[in-house]
Amino acid sequence: MSGWVPASRYPDPAIETLDPSFAKYRLFNAAVERIATGMRWCEGPVWFGDGRYLLWSDIPNDRIMRWDETDDSVSVFREGGFANGNTRDRQGRLVTCEHGGRRVVRTEYDGSLTVLADRFEGRRLNSPNDVVVKSDGSIWFTDPPFGLGSDYEGRIARAELGAHVYRIDGGNGAVTLVADDVLGPNGLAFSPDERRLYIVESRGVPHRRILVFDVTGEGAIGNGRMLIDAGAEGTPDGIRCDVDGNIWAGWGMGSAALDGVMIFNPDGAAIGRIALPERCANLCFGGRHRNRLFMASSRSLYALYVNAAGVPGG
Repeated sequence: MSGWVPASRYPDPAIETLDPSFAKYRLFNAAVERIATGMRWCEGPVWFGDGRYLLWSDIPNDRIMRWDETDDSVSVFREGGFANGNTRDRQGRLVTCEHGGRRVVRTEYDGSLTVLADRFEGRRLNSPNDVVVKSDGSIWFTDPPFGLGSDYEGRIARAELGAHVYRIDGGNGAVTLVADDVLGPNGLAFSPDERRLYIVESRGVPHRRILVFDVTGEGAIGNGRMLIDAGAEGTPDGIRCDVDGNIWAGWGMGSAALDGVMIFNPDGAAIGRIALPERCANLCFGGRHRNRLFMASSRSLYALYVNAAGVPGG
């Protein structure tokens, strides 16, 4: 990665149009930039427009990192917890999934932490992975056992629950089970109108998949079905939607030729790709107009201006 060289001319060949419909989302004079490197495994980027900075997790180093847009400086925001996915609630507070604490926490305005969920029906959560916030204030998160398998990204421990998807009520804070039939639930995102919930099935058989569910009521989903089959080597991870309903997915691992970001339209058809020199684990939209895509990719953080805006809540 230290030898990575950005594109020397426009358009950047790393940005690929797979369907003519993707052309409107490309900016011919924008290129992929690497804005930070030297981490061990980057995850969970989240944008803070009010402070013009980005936070993301460096899980094996047990820390949350901070990149400042005003001066390009990189610093440690917080240590501990083996943080993974991050987002902001509708009051602007940081919400974090922690492998180490096996919990979902909220960072208050004064910097203190509030535990939002660490158990379900008396049993400890596994290792909360990714998280999104709905417009009603409810917090939805996935809870696979990925952080329990080693002391590298969490702590070796026995799973007490299955790999499920949960919802934390925005009013009373009650934790309810949303889905218990997703194989290795990972990244998740709502469609712009919040009538669909997309969930990455990391242990799908025979291939990893992105599933889509109809949001059928408050805290309820149904009619789950496959939207995207990642194929024999495809590896979707974190996902986010733009305001047109397209799905932007961190991708890679099976083959270096697949590392980067895949973009799908709402029907699940691949329309574009961003090639990166590292597997992209997760991503988010940020910047003044939510039109800058930040890509947490293995040991580095990349960014690209696009002609699309991300939906709030991711």
